[in-house]
Amino acid sequence: MNNQDININGVDLRQPLWFYDFVSPFSYLLLEQHDKWPGFDFVFTPVLLPELYRHWNQSSAYEIPAKRIFTYRHALFRAEQLGIPFRMPAAHPFDSIKPMLLAIAAGGDLACVREIFRFIWREGRDPSSEEGFEALCDRVGISHGTSLIEREEVRAQLRRNTSDAIQMGVFGVPTFWLNRQLFWGEDALPMVLYCARTPNWLDSAEVKRISNLPSGLPDGRMRK
Repeated sequence: MNNQDININGVDLRQPLWFYDFVSPFSYLLLEQHDKWPGFDFVFTPVLLPELYRHWNQSSAYEIPAKRIFTYRHALFRAEQLGIPFRMPAAHPFDSIKPMLLAIAAGGDLACVREIFRFIWREGRDPSSEEGFEALCDRVGISHGTSLIEREEVRAQLRRNTSDAIQMGVFGVPTFWLNRQLFWGEDALPMVLYCARTPNWLDSAEVKRISNLPSGLPDGRMRK
């Protein structure tokens, strides 16, 4: 195995990663189930979800009216089903860049990231407004948050995280990277747990077969 197989821009691909964006209610719901995660030290990695959509030519759920409504209802349903406190912010989607940069500037550990998620999704606060961001900085105990997020090295890290995620094939959040495989979505947690215990399942003949199915359409694309 050479360095290219191990690293992308310095990211160790052998390290378990967790990709998230604070704009995602399902990232919040998944983090609130952290006690159920596999017993690995995941590196919390914020990425810009709109950039993932742009790269893969996807429309977000929030651009399709009926899908937007369903997404919010589904998030609320899952929260109630799981017994997780949940309150939508007054407007959604919102600009999540400020809290993402704050998480990077603060070191991005579990406690900090979880507090930011709870500020937004448990209390329904807006982290993008000047007043909301100031309150968020107070919540996580960071002074001069506005100046911290303006640092070029902080902004460069968020860009690099997003670029690395795209190179790894990440197309949405929340996404686990474990054993060099991607697991997308809050509802993928049971699959993550199963594959953590039984990694050779991904090498089974049927998994390999369906992972390499050809397209049945002439141009290889799905019809609209």
